[in-house]
Amino acid sequence: MKVLVVGSGGREHTLVWKIAQSMKVREIFCAPGNGGIRQIAECVDIKADDIEGLCNFALDKKIDLTVVGPEVPLSLGITDYFEERGLRVFGPKQNAAIIESSKAFAKELMAKYKIPTAAYKTFDNPDDAKASIDIFGFPVVIKADGLAAGKGVIIAQNIEEAREAIDSMMTNKQFGEAGNIIVLEEHLVGKEATILAFVDGKSVLPMVSAQDYKRIYDGDKGLNTGGMGAVSPALHYKDEMDKEILNSIIIPTVNAMSAENRPYKGVLYFGLMLTDKGPKVIEYNCRFGDPEAEVVLLRLESDLIEIMEAVVDEKLEEVDIQWMDEAAVCVVIASAGYPEAYSKGYEISGLGDVAEGIVFHAGTKYDNGKILTNGGRVLICSALGNNVESARQNAYKTVEKIHFEGCYYRKDIAKI
Repeated sequence: MKVLVVGSGGREHTLVWKIAQSMKVREIFCAPGNGGIRQIAECVDIKADDIEGLCNFALDKKIDLTVVGPEVPLSLGITDYFEERGLRVFGPKQNAAIIESSKAFAKELMAKYKIPTAAYKTFDNPDDAKASIDIFGFPVVIKADGLAAGKGVIIAQNIEEAREAIDSMMTNKQFGEAGNIIVLEEHLVGKEATILAFVDGKSVLPMVSAQDYKRIYDGDKGLNTGGMGAVSPALHYKDEMDKEILNSIIIPTVNAMSAENRPYKGVLYFGLMLTDKGPKVIEYNCRFGDPEAEVVLLRLESDLIEIMEAVVDEKLEEVDIQWMDEAAVCVVIASAGYPEAYSKGYEISGLGDVAEGIVFHAGTKYDNGKILTNGGRVLICSALGNNVESARQNAYKTVEKIHFEGCYYRKDIAKI
């Protein structure tokens, strides 16, 4: 097979790495890729949102399967476009990807089909939002409706912070059109966990649990980021939760999408809060999480391509997925200043001496024999271990061997 992976981050590097292990795969392309991906796949200079360009490339190269990593091309309809031209693609269609691209749609779906989630109210006018600012008390969660690279969520502790967040999103357009509509939500109390699931429109195969660390600073303080690290299994997740989450959240969501004539095929991400009243949905994503992919796929023993083909062919019920018993931890090394302004172009050292783990590239580029920083989240250091603490130590041993000017990472991943 020839496979095309769309995207340029750590998730896509992980996908390429896992796909390369399949005996069914002969050649892998990645568009646009990054400085690390180029070591195991041929990088193609086509942007992830250039759907026509990607399609023309796939047709020209006779690509057998396209795997879409990021949410933006999915929300733009890349799956529809490819399938209309006879190409096989792994990822939901545009009308199903709305489960991530519109927070308001997701909340309305959960309310209609009684899927447990936080109480909410949607607004398209900043004055109306401010007038209802204390409807759920404080703290209150404020979300931009559209895609905001994982950063469009603010937990406001008081009226002043809430007003500032509303102005930032709706008036000052911090997230562009994504903030035209916002969602005010009740603040849920509990521990977070993520469950990813393979879905073929009707059948579901959940993956092992994970836990993402969104805040920039230790102790879960500071601004939201795209994710500063992850652990699998999630620290506070109990195996007995599997059945409840499957029956009260995962299957009802898949059935709800089908009932709405939006059948879901691909990976469906369930961001959960484990409350004292049971698990509740914080958010859906229409693809692998990043950095959750960098721990979950490390634990996958089965052939990823076989699973993806079963999803495309709607034969997921025939698949038996095998997982490693080992735990996995990943730590993100970021550029100084991220998630706000940061500099690029610094040379990265130490990449050749990381025996304890695997380094997935996120924001890097190859330039004249050197690997340079080229983003906010630069590298993800992932490692397995017999237990969480062992995996954590291996991940941090890898982190400590790598350096570039201004590099920053959290010290408490898999600890809290």
